[in-house]
Amino acid sequence: MTKQILKAYKVRLYPNDEQQIFFAKSFGCTRFIWNKMLADKIDYYQATKTTLNNTPAQYKKEFEWLKEVDSLALANVQQNLRVAYNKFFKQGSGFPKFKKKGIKDSYTTNNQKGTVAVTKNTVKLPKIGHINAKFPDKINGLIKSATISRKPSGKYFVSLLVETIVNELPKSQSNIGIDLGLTDFIVLSDGTKVANPKFLAKLQDKLAREQKILAKRRAAAKADQRKLSESRNYQKQKLKVAKVYEKITNKRADFLHKLSFNIIKNHDVIAIEDLNVKGMVKNHKLAKAISDSSWSLFTTMLAYKAEWYGKELVKIDRWFPSSKTCSNCDHLLTKAELPLSVRTWDCPNCLQRNDRDTNASINILNQGLILAKHSKTVGATGLA
Repeated sequence: MTKQILKAYKVRLYPNDEQQIFFAKSFGCTRFIWNKMLADKIDYYQATKTTLNNTPAQYKKEFEWLKEVDSLALANVQQNLRVAYNKFFKQGSGFPKFKKKGIKDSYTTNNQKGTVAVTKNTVKLPKIGHINAKFPDKINGLIKSATISRKPSGKYFVSLLVETIVNELPKSQSNIGIDLGLTDFIVLSDGTKVANPKFLAKLQDKLAREQKILAKRRAAAKADQRKLSESRNYQKQKLKVAKVYEKITNKRADFLHKLSFNIIKNHDVIAIEDLNVKGMVKNHKLAKAISDSSWSLFTTMLAYKAEWYGKELVKIDRWFPSSKTCSNCDHLLTKAELPLSVRTWDCPNCLQRNDRDTNASINILNQGLILAKHSKTVGATGLA
């Protein structure tokens, strides 16, 4: 069975000097429009207690240099700001923040009758034409939009959102429960344990050395009363730090993509904990380890890949006592009976010896299958 999906392809760009200048203008203009529109909205609301419906077009007369960049890039800023406002008022998300130069420099444009296209070794973009590119995968389908970005390492990328067709994966007649951890990244209900690669921890020493040098060069520039933007040694060292972070990010993403696809490919129902990661990282002792594990990104990958390939991801309530319940007889221990330091325990009811994490993943699977069956029953009967 085939399915139509939206898939993003990340492509490395190699712009020439003129194209880099155009990208810099585009990043600057979209950042300016976001900040200007946000500031005006805030001022207008404080004065009138109503929302200002401003658009990029009304600023072009006063700031004519906005006409030099792609108008669709500015229109997308308006749309993104509207979405951010809706999330704040309707979903309780954080209030939109002002953007800073050099932090996530990017802009998005749309494909209108071939304005965004690809050839064998180039990507065509509005107002700039063809840019040399390196494609990791063959791109099939209709390009809907393109997001151009410049990383702190100085590399340029375009993320092409493509409407394409995928084939659902064959059913494996196998289901799996997943317990997320720190020592082991995940423990599966079949007893498999996947070690935590700890990419940040492995490169922590190198990162610390490069950051120490960066701090010294910052201090030297300050002592000489030089701007950091004009200090060549500081900028060169800043690039080295950025490349270490980029290496960590790339290794982590590659690991998570391969692992999530392997799980989706080999199982039909995947049950996983719905953890409150934002709340957990407030624990300063565990924050770095939790962030390094990237549980949220892993769960996101499982979710969209399950949707693509015809599998089912079930999230278990975060308060479900998966660790404290015996997977054999459902006997429930108290928190005092099973502190976090205890990794194996004997059930006082049925005497089964339980590995804490494997036992939790089995309970997660069993609960997930119950929820999946209930969901299908509701869907079949139309009951709420």
